[in-house]
Amino acid sequence: MHRKILTRQKRIFVLIPVLIPVLGLLFLLGSCAKSQAYEQVSEARLLLDTVCTITIHDSDGSFDAEALADILDRAFEICRELEKLFSITIEGSDIWRINHAGGEPVEVDSHTIEVIKAGLEFGGLSGGMFDITIGRLSRLWDFGSSNRVPKTSEIDEAQMTVDYRQLNINGNFVQLDNAEAWIELGAIAKGYIADRIAEYLLEQGVTSALIDLGRDIFTIGSRGDGSEWRIGVAKPFDSKNEYVGVLEITEASVVSSGIYERGFEEAGVWYHHILNPQTGMPARSDVVSATVIAKSAVVGEGLSTIAVLAGSEKASELLAQVPGFIGAVLVLENEEVVTLGDVRFAG
Repeated sequence: MHRKILTRQKRIFVLIPVLIPVLGLLFLLGSCAKSQAYEQVSEARLLLDTVCTITIHDSDGSFDAEALADILDRAFEICRELEKLFSITIEGSDIWRINHAGGEPVEVDSHTIEVIKAGLEFGGLSGGMFDITIGRLSRLWDFGSSNRVPKTSEIDEAQMTVDYRQLNINGNFVQLDNAEAWIELGAIAKGYIADRIAEYLLEQGVTSALIDLGRDIFTIGSRGDGSEWRIGVAKPFDSKNEYVGVLEITEASVVSSGIYERGFEEAGVWYHHILNPQTGMPARSDVVSATVIAKSAVVGEGLSTIAVLAGSEKASELLAQVPGFIGAVLVLENEEVVTLGDVRFAG
């Protein structure tokens, strides 16, 4: 097996003609191609509170090691720059400044405007089930830290600040009618960032790549050998890392949301991180996980969350309305697997 290690500025790049595993709800699987003469360069960094991996296939030797290193550096820098704009916890970020402005208008970056507008569109599509002004409520639950069920009075108070319709945009200024409300972009920020990284890689002439920001995957072209990307959809609550099917993908994003990814159990009840802003509680529907294939990762991320919130029947009506939607795989609480739109499983 061909294997070459390239080092630069104390960083290691491994060029190997084999698969790179993807963490989260999706798994990148190997190709069934007869020959794999191409090389790939891959790097992983801890960003966005997860492991982010960018893999570039260079089938014709278009890039030397220095060029690939520079491209990867800039790609991760884009991720870091946008995280500093969208984070609810980084002091001085655009979202932090809006949340702490006491209802006054705040001038923000054009990227922040774009992702907020996307959030508002998902709010309208879902009738408010998807709501980016859920910040106070999401901070109250604080999954992964306190792991406690908030008091009913606390939930009721936080819910009073949630209503995406109170968010106003005027040019590059954003204003919240309710001075106590907080914006939280966690449900779509990674998807938007994945789209911007993909846009940059394409501008650099990259024709085959995979971007993995946790559970948000974006594929550029096909694999280096010309075969389709093979992505396994994880089986919910399965300790053996099995999957319900293997998707064949070219030039598209694949994003999953699931109630089992982050949460805790108390008194025999599972409390997860996908909150229903209309109840203030974790979503309760027949959808345990939703994997959406779309032309953009921000569309996939928003729609996968909406599918878990709304349930399979409503999701089948809503998802097809959105430009860029390709298909979806829903795993229901009874373990039934439902497909919507154009979904191609490997044979």
